[in-house]
Amino acid sequence: MSIQKHATLFLATLALSCQAFAVRPMVSPRYHRMHRFHRVPWNPVFKPSHESLLLQNAEIDRLNLPRIRDDKQLQQLIGSGELVAIVPSESLRIQPSLDPERRFCRPWTLDFVQDLSEAYYKAFHEQIQVNSAVRTVLVQKKLRRHNRNAAPESGETASSHLAGLTVDLQRRGMTKAQVKWMEEYMRPLKQLGVI
Repeated sequence: MSIQKHATLFLATLALSCQAFAVRPMVSPRYHRMHRFHRVPWNPVFKPSHESLLLQNAEIDRLNLPRIRDDKQLQQLIGSGELVAIVPSESLRIQPSLDPERRFCRPWTLDFVQDLSEAYYKAFHEQIQVNSAVRTVLVQKKLRRHNRNAAPESGETASSHLAGLTVDLQRRGMTKAQVKWMEEYMRPLKQLGVI
């Protein structure tokens, strides 16, 4: 499915929100201490705006999608098929430290990420990495304790990760040409004002 079809549905506009395409993985501080990595400042390709967060949350409300409170509700959504697994492929990999219970998203988000990763692989013969996907309210609260840029777990600008609509993609290691390609691929969504 093309990016235009996704954009027409407006659902894919949430697939890569303002939190997505982060410079650094969204992983626990423990992981960084264990691997002695230095944190890289958060720097999205498309800087988030208050308006884009409001628009995303309005769409979540319009679709009557729940913000996932806890692991029990998460498992119910997985069991019902409302959330689907993100599966590694030739064009897509998952950050190894991402909890297997958090490697899920909405079906249309997965369609978008697969289309994006396949196009990227065709252009560069390299995989795109998913660093973060669905989160519960509890996980988002914990994330905000050590990441001041993380969206709130509630309110009109709450993280769209809570509805399973958003994935974060790794930017670290991309060349200037690859970043430019990604910006161009995302430009239709930017023009719609949703990222």
